[in-house]
Amino acid sequence: MMNIIKKDFETKFTGWAFIAAALMLWLGWALSPHHIGEYIVAEDFEAIGEDVWTWIWMYRIHIFGWVTMGIALFALVAATACKPYRVMLLPGAGMVIIGTFTLAIANAYFYNFGAWGVGETAGKSATEIQAFVNDILYTNQYVTCFIRFGRVFSGVGLVLLGAGFIKWHIVSKWLGWFTVLLGLAAMGIVMGIPDNYEIYKPLFHVKVLWLVAMGVVLLTRGVHLPKVEG
Repeated sequence: MMNIIKKDFETKFTGWAFIAAALMLWLGWALSPHHIGEYIVAEDFEAIGEDVWTWIWMYRIHIFGWVTMGIALFALVAATACKPYRVMLLPGAGMVIIGTFTLAIANAYFYNFGAWGVGETAGKSATEIQAFVNDILYTNQYVTCFIRFGRVFSGVGLVLLGAGFIKWHIVSKWLGWFTVLLGLAAMGIVMGIPDNYEIYKPLFHVKVLWLVAMGVVLLTRGVHLPKVEG
């Protein structure tokens, strides 16, 4: 088995894409003047309305962070889609991409309904605002389902992706285990713990750290693609 270290334009582009995704996701969240919880509630519209344009732009940046994460994973597959590693890396990255874009769509709903709702509820009484929120209850439920399953799909993909990293030593072994454990934590919390939104919150920041770690490792060390004989 020959050892091949790939460190070129492909790995540099991929590394910077991971870092860009981390920055957009976290800065969009950190600089937002208001955070919507697991559902849109009546109190959200007043809070968003206090600084609606800052909120809109930070949400846009945050959503494009999810999109850029998808780009980074597509790029990772393009740089490593060789036999035999692709049999684990391609479906692993694919599941993370599906989960990532599911989360992007769910966040786009919160962004759209949050901004739209500010205008729709302006000047209305608390009773009228609550009636408006009740009217979007079913859509709220659908989007919460998207968020939960986006996290689970991503978790499944991370476990498979990390297992591929470990099996073929494609990146540092600690990063492979980090990837597996992050995926297991995402699946376990969403599916195993009722009313888990507050418990899951820290995993968003852990995922951002994972994106940074992926970016730094790819930029500094590239990827290890051992040529398996036979």
